[in-house]
Amino acid sequence: MPLDQFPAIQECIDAFRRLPGIGPKGAQRIVFHLLTQDPEAASQIAASCESIHVRVKICRKCHILVESEAGGENCAVCGVRDPSVICVVQEPADVFAIERAGGFRGRFHVLMGVISPLDGVNPEDLTIGDLVERIKEDGVNEVILALNPNMAGEGTSLYLAQILKPLGVRVTQLAQGLPMGSHLEYADELTLMRSIEGRREL
Repeated sequence: MPLDQFPAIQECIDAFRRLPGIGPKGAQRIVFHLLTQDPEAASQIAASCESIHVRVKICRKCHILVESEAGGENCAVCGVRDPSVICVVQEPADVFAIERAGGFRGRFHVLMGVISPLDGVNPEDLTIGDLVERIKEDGVNEVILALNPNMAGEGTSLYLAQILKPLGVRVTQLAQGLPMGSHLEYADELTLMRSIEGRREL
């Protein structure tokens, strides 16, 4: 029996396919699993997804995720960590990867992407301006560039080094323990910790 006879099922499959890493078969398995469960299970998932944008916001200063009823406030990391070192990452998920590795006691700055002209992403589309302001205002001594080791990440790192070095800060990059084309989010803790410890100057 073709699925096009069940528009409600197909609509739900199409919704799950929009998520990263979920293909047509994976989306179909999820939907059929939900159909065999108590309706309350699907309601809980829907309610959690619906509330996440209300409960989780982006820190105004460093752009990491903040869970707060008020939302948008500066995060705890901005208030208590060493202000002299900033680790620059591509996405909020990368912060969790570095925190899992342990050993880093500085602050973070999330670019919310990387420079990629082919995808229509230019420097002004990222939070680079906010980063420059933080360096000027917070007495930053070192900026660690912890972007994904791929072409876009490397290009963005070189661009950042060019504009940050004239500000009088030391600009370093994670050591080459991470394979080219990989993502910080999926790196193991030991590799990340050694990459941070063995960072090199750009």
